[in-house]
Amino acid sequence: MKGQKALFIRYKKTKGVFDGGEIASQKHYEALCDILDEENVTTVYIHDETKSKSLLDYISGAFFFFFNYYFGLTPGRVSEIAKKAQDYDIVFIDRSVFGIIAKKLKEDGYKGKIISFYHNVETMYFNAKLGKKPWKNIILRCVDNNDRYAAKYSDATITLNKRDRVFLKKMYGLENNYIIPITFEDRLDPFDSQSTEMTSQEPTCLFLGSYFPANVEGILWFVNNVFVNVDIKLLIAGKGMDAIIPQINGIEPAKRQKIEVLSDVPDLTPLFLSSDAIILPIFSGSGMKVKTCESLMFGRNIYGTKEAFEGYDIDFTKIGGKCDTANDFIRALKELSKNPRPKFNNDSREAYLSKYTDEAVRPVWKEIIKGE
Repeated sequence: MKGQKALFIRYKKTKGVFDGGEIASQKHYEALCDILDEENVTTVYIHDETKSKSLLDYISGAFFFFFNYYFGLTPGRVSEIAKKAQDYDIVFIDRSVFGIIAKKLKEDGYKGKIISFYHNVETMYFNAKLGKKPWKNIILRCVDNNDRYAAKYSDATITLNKRDRVFLKKMYGLENNYIIPITFEDRLDPFDSQSTEMTSQEPTCLFLGSYFPANVEGILWFVNNVFVNVDIKLLIAGKGMDAIIPQINGIEPAKRQKIEVLSDVPDLTPLFLSSDAIILPIFSGSGMKVKTCESLMFGRNIYGTKEAFEGYDIDFTKIGGKCDTANDFIRALKELSKNPRPKFNNDSREAYLSKYTDEAVRPVWKEIIKGE
């Protein structure tokens, strides 16, 4: 089917810095371009962060939540997209919160192929993200309906793991589903993969994550239940994470001085390479964790919870350890202090190369897009 054209609908046009979701979106765009050729893929941005928004934009966006139009969409905008789509063989809706577009396409008799990507089971994700916000139920209702529309009106759907597939099948009767795990661009310098440096007796443990409820919950739990009971240095890095400082300042001063918090780090590579281990105490969420894939790519020793490793097919004992309780983490980190191991973990790196590169998942993309 050479010459097929695709309309790629994504959340936002950024000023150049991608968050976790937009990193994944860019991967999906690149996969389409690789299979169909870039000139055959046209992007529609629901938001454009390079332009300022008016007060009216925010008011109308909030109003249309009541009618199942996720922020940035209006009936007019959806009709405009549906009309444009008639000139394309494929419409790829990169977030299931825009499922109302799939619904409109089917109602308008669109004959091409509609593909929707579930970055998460969004009702679960937003339930965690919004906490006790007063408008939470309004947004959850909108998100829930859009997840349902994406399941019902798409010709193919993509999830990140089997768990999300099972949830979506149970909740919305999801069919025609493919699984494509998170992949990550290889940024490791070959020179760094040759390192023979050993971990320290006082290991430097790195936690990565933005100031988001699941991350805050996890790292505060770790500080209060694990860190105070082990002899390690802790580095916390992520967008907005300086907001966590008042919540950790109450611990014993001698321990507190071994915690460093960095916000909005432009390049995380030096932090990865200097750390002895990555710790991922994540207890809630959906989809897959980008930071886990990035840690594998850098060949790190990784200690994380079941949630942090959800969707990953790896041998925990070789790459570090699965730790679901405080005692699990304490035992693992005391063992790391007592028995140093190479800072560069070949098993982590090999797991990344075999399963979580763009090349590893390309055959599935081809099957979805071209039926090959």
